[in-house]
Amino acid sequence: MEHAILLGATVISLGLMLGGAAAGSAIGDGLITSKYLEGITRQPELRGMLIGQMFFGVAIIEAVPFIVIGIAFWWLFASPFTSQLTKLIG
Repeated sequence: MEHAILLGATVISLGLMLGGAAAGSAIGDGLITSKYLEGITRQPELRGMLIGQMFFGVAIIEAVPFIVIGIAFWWLFASPFTSQLTKLIG
């Protein structure tokens, strides 16, 4: 029973981690894009410079979910908690 609770809690926490990273990334992308459009509206001649900065900011923000996916997979497959769980079950 304790093993099922541990595995269930691990899966739920990983789902929350991935969902939070995805939601945060989506909000960040929306904010960067809105500020980019606002900057173009105020000074259209800076469009070339602003688009490069926008893409750089979006790339940095999009790296966060991939890092979280790596941490989640580590936690799921290589974590000491789950390895102990598989030893106890198997």
